[in-house]
Amino acid sequence: MYKIGVIGDKDSILGFKALGLSVFPVTQPSEAEKVLHELVKEQYAVVYITEQIAKDIVKTIDLYKDNRLPAIIPIPGNQGVLGIGMCGVKKSVERAVGADILFRDE
Repeated sequence: MYKIGVIGDKDSILGFKALGLSVFPVTQPSEAEKVLHELVKEQYAVVYITEQIAKDIVKTIDLYKDNRLPAIIPIPGNQGVLGIGMCGVKKSVERAVGADILFRDE
């Protein structure tokens, strides 16, 4: 059975524990990188990561972007939205379709 994990600051991710997800509170980008590598080794299917942490470990996340598992999905934290998640969706669509069909400026 596949597992789902959540990486981020404690206040942003603690609620996910009530849903049965594995939570991994971190305070430093280096901690987040270490946890992400471990979750990949443990074959997590989905890893949610708060945008505030994701912005500091982009290179590490990019190591796994073409892997089938895990799907690494940025989510807003309790400090607000940075737009990283939507930017990732835009890039994926452009790569798949060959054009920006979601956010075209007119």
